[in-house]
Amino acid sequence: MSAIETYKKKIQRLVDELKNFDWNDLQDIESIGVWPAPVKFLLITVVFCACLGGSYWFHIKNLQSTLATVTQEENTLRNELETKAVLAANLEAYRQQLADMEDSFGALLRQLPGETEVPGLVDDITVQGVGSGLEFSTMRLEAEVQQEFYIELPIRISVVGDYHDFGAFVSGVASLSRIVTLHDFSIKNSDGTDLLMDITARTYRYKSDEE
Repeated sequence: MSAIETYKKKIQRLVDELKNFDWNDLQDIESIGVWPAPVKFLLITVVFCACLGGSYWFHIKNLQSTLATVTQEENTLRNELETKAVLAANLEAYRQQLADMEDSFGALLRQLPGETEVPGLVDDITVQGVGSGLEFSTMRLEAEVQQEFYIELPIRISVVGDYHDFGAFVSGVASLSRIVTLHDFSIKNSDGTDLLMDITARTYRYKSDEE
């Protein structure tokens, strides 16, 4: 008998066993010893797949979630490390920039008049106005305005002249050594020949620790 015929007989025997197998016997696990080999193989395959599925669902899936979280944390820490490494490498440059900024800030603060210098500033504004050919109608100090790091000192000014004089006055005030800004100006006819300009000049002083 050839090997092919022997193989065919084995296949046929397995098929006959499956045909004659009562599938209700699956309910009696104690009879597994007499089950046909294909049924045993099928049962083992089902149990194996169920074990794999259970392992994935109850264990591997949680591990994958944990791995994703850890990977994200690793990337975050890596980015923080790279940022801190760049900062550390440029620490001296940043310190120098900070020192330069402090010097610049100090220079700006020195341009802010102290409280006792306000009369001198008013005199400077008056000189600029008269030098520009303007006639002062009023000039009065208004209430100080408290800001976070400094205090504004508004000066309300009314002057009479023409457009050319106004332009020269504004340019002269802007060129003062102390910081003065101009706001809220309006121009209207005064007496039919001259113009009246109302404008607010704001100067600033540094807020002391007590204030």
